[in-house]
Parts: sequence; C-alpha cells; structure tokens
Amino acid sequence: MVESLWYWLATGLGTGLSPVAPGTIGSLLGIPLAWWLLKQSRPVGWLTSGALMVLAIPLCQAVSAQLGGSDHGSIVADEIVAFPLVVMGVSAARKPWVMALAFVIYRFFDVLKPPPIHLAEMASGGLGIVLDDVLAAAVSFIVLALLLKWLPARWFRAV
Repeated sequence: MVESLWYWLATGLGTGLSPVAPGTIGSLLGIPLAWWLLKQSRPVGWLTSGALMVLAIPLCQAVSAQLGGSDHGSIVADEIVAFPLVVMGVSAARKPWVMALAFVIYRFFDVLKPPPIHLAEMASGGLGIVLDDVLAAAVSFIVLALLLKWLPARWFRAV
C-alpha cells in the first residue's frame, strides 16, 4: 500500500507514465505548485519548497529502487518540486507568459543537462535524482532573470 502511494507520488499522480515526453508532462504539475508558492510569503514559500525537495529525495530513492535503481523516466517528483525554484523571488513570474517562459527554459536545461548539471547525476540515489533538477532550476533562474532584465519594461504592463 505504502509502496503504491509512493509510486503514485513519484510519478506525479501518473503524469510521468505518459508515453510521450513524461518528464515534460510530469513537470507541468510544477506550474500550479510554483503559482501557489508565489502567493505565499517569501519565508513560507522557501521553507515549503525546501521541505518538498528534502521529502522528494527518499521518495525518488524508494521508487527508483523499485524500478531498477536508476533515474527512471517515469519519476517526475524531482522535476515538480524543483521547478518552483526557477520563479521564486521573481515577481514578474505572476504573469502567465513569464511562467511559460520559465517552464520552457527549465525544460531546456533539464533535458540537455549541460555542465555542471550533468555532474549532479554522479551523486547516488535520490539525492542525485533531485540534485540535477535543482541545478537545472538554478541555471534556469539565472537565465530567466537576465532575460527579464533585458526585456523592454512595456512587456510587463501587457497581459
């Protein structure tokens, strides 16, 4: 019973079982989570986000062991809990187009895993599974912040 609940959570309520782009489909659950976290005070948002990442480590570890010990493509809890890091502290992320841009940037870095992101996968178990997504989110945050800095201010007045 507990194992099937953990499996259900790790696969993003089954979204990670999608036959096409399971990581991207599963990551979509990170958007409402990020939206909700942005509505919280910063301390509550950061503490909640941190707690979810810490909880994702043993969750991903346990389900990974069930599925053969690797970062199986159906495990998407790591993507879901890491995505909000891309937009935390970015007030412009409350605009849907900025949230969508953040998602695209995050998926780009999570899929390609350029250096140093790919090095995180060398960490074993659940830590490695979650850490590469956290690094992808950190790099995505930097890219998003730079893009928002360079975009014309009039874009932020538009819906």
